[in-house]
Amino acid sequence: MKNITDLHAGESATIIGFSGEMELQSRLVEMGVIPGTKIRFIKDTPFNGPVEIKVRDYYLSIRKNDAQRILIKHD
Repeated sequence: MKNITDLHAGESATIIGFSGEMELQSRLVEMGVIPGTKIRFIKDTPFNGPVEIKVRDYYLSIRKNDAQRILIKHD
């Protein structure tokens, strides 16, 4: 399975689910990261810093660990 960190800057994908604990999944859903939603990978930061993604009409910066738990399929 691919995750958000497998994308390159500017690439889009659709969220298909999550791996990991329910607490993280609940937090991501509260931020609008929901299966079936299209996302765009904006940028990665060095040294395992946060990644920036665009979900709907807003930008999110999330920890790389958390991003690796968001499963995607390429559009």
